[in-house]
Amino acid sequence: MRGIYTNILHAIGDTPLVQLNKVVGRHDARVLAKLEYMNPGASVKDRMALHIIEEAERQGVLKPGGVIVENTSGNTGVGVAMAAAVKGYRCIFTMPDKMSQEKVNRLKAFGAEVVVTPTAVPADSPDSYYETAKRIHRETPGSFMLNQYHNKLNIEAHYRSTGPEIWEQTAGNFSYLVGGIGTGGTMSGTSKYIKEKNPRIRTVGVDPEGSIYYDMFHTQAHGEPHTYKVEGIGEDMVCGALEFQWLDDVMQVSDRECFQMARRLTREEGIFAGGSSGGAVHAAAALARELGRHHTIVVILPDSGAIYLSKFFNDAWMRDNGFFDEEHRQASVRDLLRGKSHILHTAVVGESVKEAIARLKREGISQMPVVTEAGEPVGMVHEIDLLNAIVEGTHSRTDTIAELVKPLQGVIDPDGSIDQLRAILSADNVAVVVTGGKCVGIITKIDLIDYLARRG
Repeated sequence: MRGIYTNILHAIGDTPLVQLNKVVGRHDARVLAKLEYMNPGASVKDRMALHIIEEAERQGVLKPGGVIVENTSGNTGVGVAMAAAVKGYRCIFTMPDKMSQEKVNRLKAFGAEVVVTPTAVPADSPDSYYETAKRIHRETPGSFMLNQYHNKLNIEAHYRSTGPEIWEQTAGNFSYLVGGIGTGGTMSGTSKYIKEKNPRIRTVGVDPEGSIYYDMFHTQAHGEPHTYKVEGIGEDMVCGALEFQWLDDVMQVSDRECFQMARRLTREEGIFAGGSSGGAVHAAAALARELGRHHTIVVILPDSGAIYLSKFFNDAWMRDNGFFDEEHRQASVRDLLRGKSHILHTAVVGESVKEAIARLKREGISQMPVVTEAGEPVGMVHEIDLLNAIVEGTHSRTDTIAELVKPLQGVIDPDGSIDQLRAILSADNVAVVVTGGKCVGIITKIDLIDYLARRG
């Protein structure tokens, strides 16, 4: 049992290994997933970001109140921004425009500045997110740049943490280590540690079609890179944080394979991971079929699926990008409601603050639709508004809730699509399902996540 941490940075690491049971066959090798999205910043990049920042502090190149600049696909930025929030640094990030809006918004939530650059430009173009970050670094006096793509400390971070954790959790009893390669630091550092403990364990990098690593590993040359959809793995340039000598093989996966496996992980295993995780598990599952029983594979799952709800967890996006067959049925709000409790708690517009608070407390909820005596929805009452009214003395417990009712927003029909529901939840905390002038349900973000996890 964990104790009390003095700050959030001490919660980085010690992520669980979970056996996969449904996306691999019963005659296949055992596959253990290292759930790196359970780091506090929701990705494996927390480890590297903290390690590089603390080393920069020790060397005196990052001083109190300083500015951190970095090019990121999103997850490194969160790890950096989280550490910066604790330590008091300002952050400026550059990010290619193919990244999900959730990633941009998440960085901004930490108070970071985000500069979005075009994806479809060469790495050495002045408009690329690499070169833009370098320019900002040059133009910002006293700034520090992690340089995650070429910094050997990226490798060292995983040599010191991820590798030892996996070795301890498995007692060294596994045959293969599988993981996606982006900057290369995770697989290089983890594989280096594992190889030093047992050279017979084989290590496999996973690279998306369109990236250069697969060809580089197998032919010592790379073809022309092209754009791909999956985020966080693959590259169009050689990275100093990737050391091929620690890899025994590199497997290639397609966007479709990444996204479909990520969706399967959620719906069949209850593991809500990103597209790069889907690619790694696709490769691990293929290896498991080849190896058969009496082997164990450890696969690294780098980040969470929560930041991809507008992308491959969105049926319309999957269809628009050619990753679904045309006959794939668009799910509806009604489908989601079938799997929810049908008990809907509402407040009547004339009831007292005391009554509303008692119901919220009794049912363990934070908001309720407010309806007329005839059951027609007129608005919402939220616990925070009730709390503020009492604390500020503007209302007593015997006053009615009428003046505290907020306008009804996020209304959707039961026949509305999951895509429409997602759009509402992106802008509001809840969606209110109304039909025939009656409120029939409330849907929260966790309800949608739970539905996606259960849906086959």
